[in-house]
Amino acid sequence: MATVRTNGVETYYERRGEGPPVVFVHGAVVDHHQWEPQAEALADEYTTYVYDVRGHGRTGGSDEDSYSIDLFAADLDAFCTALDIERPVLCGTSMGGCIAQVYAARHPDRVAGLVLADTFTPTLHDWRERVMRSLALRATVYPVRLLGYERTERWMVRAYERVSKGSSGDYEQVERIRERGPKMSTDEFAKVVRAVGRFHETRLDLSAISAPTLVLYGENEPGVARRHVRAFRAAIADVTVRVVPGGGHASNMDAPEFVTRELRTFLDRVVAGDAVDAAGSGST
Repeated sequence: MATVRTNGVETYYERRGEGPPVVFVHGAVVDHHQWEPQAEALADEYTTYVYDVRGHGRTGGSDEDSYSIDLFAADLDAFCTALDIERPVLCGTSMGGCIAQVYAARHPDRVAGLVLADTFTPTLHDWRERVMRSLALRATVYPVRLLGYERTERWMVRAYERVSKGSSGDYEQVERIRERGPKMSTDEFAKVVRAVGRFHETRLDLSAISAPTLVLYGENEPGVARRHVRAFRAAIADVTVRVVPGGGHASNMDAPEFVTRELRTFLDRVVAGDAVDAAGSGST
């Protein structure tokens, strides 16, 4: 078990393979196992890193009274610095995609490529989305104190499925991930949910992202997800969008072979582009 100290927290991580670095960032209330299929498959050509975000898995919680996506992005920066990871390709899903886009926008020179899967921008596109975000916070943070996060989250999944059939994907896989790691505390769950629910308060200029970007989303994601995809496409200069057939909100687990294949194609393009840039810099 490897850990590295990042902003006062012992962060658990796993490293595989040799080659250009790829860092995977998981979604809320799961852990590093979420990206395991891709991290293992791509380790034949790349150095892959998975880690547990503060509050999750073997990293566990901290004494911070509250969390934010900005804090998680600062942790990611500390993680890459501590392990001397230079210009990685960042791959984030859901909450992990929020973290990755913040990092890439704040530190464009430190990122070789960006993968945003089943995620969203800080922008609340209309009053409906604002109301839904507010209700989600109220409907999860307070009941979780009484019922515990596991029962509350099952209710959330059922509600999400009613909004868009198939959006929850293969939820049994998510349950299996949780069984493999330490149980998340109720307090940590509440802090993480608040961080995601308040992402719209983050000041972020998506046009600052200069790295080639791959946006993935499951075909069963609700319509609001597509509005965020359009926002990524409009703001980021070099962006490719792919729909994951049969995918829900955790499409890398719903269709792992498809997602791995898309990642490999994208990574090969990014690495080739970096090599051309390096050759050009060396000749001047």
